[in-house]
Order: sequence, then structure tokens, then C-alpha cells
Amino acid sequence: MRKHALAVEAVMKDYARRLGEDEGKWALVGLLHDFDYEMYPDPPDHPLKGSEVLGARGYGDDIRRAILGHANYTGVARDTQLARALYACDELTGFVVACALVRPNGIWDLEAKSVKKKLKDKAFARTVNRDEVYEGAQEFNVDLGEHIDFIIAALRQAANEVGLKAATQAGA
Repeated sequence: MRKHALAVEAVMKDYARRLGEDEGKWALVGLLHDFDYEMYPDPPDHPLKGSEVLGARGYGDDIRRAILGHANYTGVARDTQLARALYACDELTGFVVACALVRPNGIWDLEAKSVKKKLKDKAFARTVNRDEVYEGAQEFNVDLGEHIDFIIAALRQAANEVGLKAATQAGA
């Protein structure tokens, strides 16, 4: 769970930089979005109970709403760029990490076309909701292939922190 949080944090921070948004806030949302999952793994507790904890600790409504919006069943609209980014990055980042973990060179030679092919294989990483992957890219208004490429690039920069092979380990 921690590695997933760190991976989404890295991707969100890079998107914030690209879009001229607040890198610290976007990174924080990526890092915190599933912090309560191990305590409350069942819907609707996750992320509703986590949002209550964050509210009690003084986190703003924009951060809490973005986190609530990453779960469709909360009914919280993704009405900000931050919320749409988190939704677009969460499932797909986890899926890209899964793709990298089964490759001999990890993330270092992974390409969008390979990720798209794996998305069609329902047996691979079967807990990843493919509908949310496609819906997220559409809501965030990004081409899926370009979005995958962006996530791959962000994960390469954070490879050591998120548990992916270092470039020297992968032979790159």
C-alpha cells in the first residue's frame, strides 16, 4: 500500500508541474488517497472514514473531496482538475506498476502499447477496474496512450522509492 501511495504521489506531482498546479498539494493528495484502506478496506468506509480523519486533522475540503471522488460509490463529483487527476492516475498507476513488475527490465523498457495490450487481458491484474482506467483518462481529457507514457516517465524517476528495479539492476 505504501509503494502504491508513493507511486501515485510521484505521478500526481509530475502532473501538477506539467499543468502549473500546486505540486505539494497534488503530491499530498496522491500520497494520502488510500491511507485508510488497510483500516477500512470495504466500501463505503474507504474513503469516507479517512475523509473524516483528514477533516479532524485540518485538511481542506478540496483535498478531501478529491480523495472522496476517487471512489465512484461515494457519489462525490470530480469537479476540479485535482479530483479528475487523482481518479485518472490511481488505478492506471497501479496497473502500470503491475506491468513493470512482470518485465525483465521493469519500467525501463515498458511502453504504452504493452500496457494497452495488458489492459485487454482481463486475467492480468484482474482487480484493476478497466472501466475506471478509461473513464479517468476521458474525464481528465488526456489521450490514454499519452497518459500511460506520462505515468511511465514519472515512475521511472521514482523507481527506487516505489519498489521498481533501479536502472542498473534492470540493465539499462
